[in-house]
Amino acid sequence: MIDLKNLTIKKAHEHFSKKDFSARELAESYLKNIESKNPEINAYLEVYDDVLAQAGEADKKIASGNFDVLTGIPLGIKDNILIDGKKATSASKILAGYVAPYDATVIKKLKAQSAVFLGRTNMDEFAMGGSTENSAFGVVKNPLDISRVAGGSSGGSVAAVAMGGSLGALGSDTGGSVREPAAFCGVVGLKPTYGGVSRYGLMAMGSSLDVIGPVTKTVTDSEILFDAIKGADKMDSTTHSLNSNLKSLNSKTIGVPYHILEQEGIDPEVKKNFNDSIKKLQDLGYEIKDIKLPNIEYSLAVYYIIMPAEVSSNMARFDGVKYGLHVEGGKNLLEDYLKTRGAGFGPEVRRRILIGTYVLSAGYADAYYNKALMLRQKISDDFKKAFAEVDVIATPTAPCPAFKIGEKSDPLSMYLADIFTVTANIVGIPAISIPSGTVPAGDKNLPVGLQIMAPHDHEPFLFDLGKKFLGE
Repeated sequence: MIDLKNLTIKKAHEHFSKKDFSARELAESYLKNIESKNPEINAYLEVYDDVLAQAGEADKKIASGNFDVLTGIPLGIKDNILIDGKKATSASKILAGYVAPYDATVIKKLKAQSAVFLGRTNMDEFAMGGSTENSAFGVVKNPLDISRVAGGSSGGSVAAVAMGGSLGALGSDTGGSVREPAAFCGVVGLKPTYGGVSRYGLMAMGSSLDVIGPVTKTVTDSEILFDAIKGADKMDSTTHSLNSNLKSLNSKTIGVPYHILEQEGIDPEVKKNFNDSIKKLQDLGYEIKDIKLPNIEYSLAVYYIIMPAEVSSNMARFDGVKYGLHVEGGKNLLEDYLKTRGAGFGPEVRRRILIGTYVLSAGYADAYYNKALMLRQKISDDFKKAFAEVDVIATPTAPCPAFKIGEKSDPLSMYLADIFTVTANIVGIPAISIPSGTVPAGDKNLPVGLQIMAPHDHEPFLFDLGKKFLGE
């Protein structure tokens, strides 16, 4: 019997080396778990029919003795990342029946190591949301309390790992979409440096904000997955090779912008947990420094102008002509477009397209979009100044633990859940959410996360601190 609960990518690799079990046996264990738990959790939209065949190929590689750390490792893949020959819908009706014609770069890299893809995971439609309640195929429930959300938009990938339905997963993070659900479900979520991981084959939401990131049980596993998918890619001109000449972490200084913890809407128990986490870091030998990020209060507003603007541009390609859903019955081509988009897009996608079109319109671009771009640069400058004084910056990952399904029906209250995470995407820096304990919520104790941000290309800082914090 394989102990899936305590298994990690690193341990599974060691078990393969010792011939304790095969990749096929491991895949069978996960498929059994998915069959048992997924009907209730709804983490997977589809489990692939060739999982055991993939595992068989991995076993051949393992038998040869020449295999990689991810060979035979079962992974869940967010439904907006393309796998050649597999369906990819971004959890939207408008892409009904769409089959990917090529592999995303991250998938190519994982295939090169013979990782096993279990299936495509549920998500907020086109990654628009913070709770995975906006999927066209139903909400993802939190495996720790099924009355609550798993978080979003990578809720399916995170829930898959948390429920024992995969050993790791890939999600995408545009404003916290890997980190926030990771905090809600008690796992590790990494948002890499912008351009550190290729976006080729990722369905675009906000092109200057999107990053593919791993979801894992441990920081060590996060580093393993990140190392496998990182790097420059000729198919994505925004990518670069990560700088390996990092300054040493000798000073071990952690900056804490205490002033942002005074904002309304932050759960007192989350604040207490965060302060306890900072105390733990002090006990581990880190120096804590109170820092100021003068323009961080504008981050949410900046994000919710730039992101919808990019959404409105990226969603224009879904017109019912080239692929996916096509609704007929219009008097002309324009009416067919309108009918298709009206039937295919959910309310949140339509809302963001409308906001984005508005802020980009001739009369309002200067008043909103251009000002947001200027503020984005100011926020970036604030972080540069802060990183001249400290090695990393710490905040809570989310202002509250996982909330009840349907609780945040007001879009603005939902957007506020991104208060701590959007800044890393605006600035393009790497950030990780690591489990920092639990807080009381109703009749249960639910997990919350500690977010650590580092300068561009300094993921090793995050891994180093995360491992020490969790005692890995």
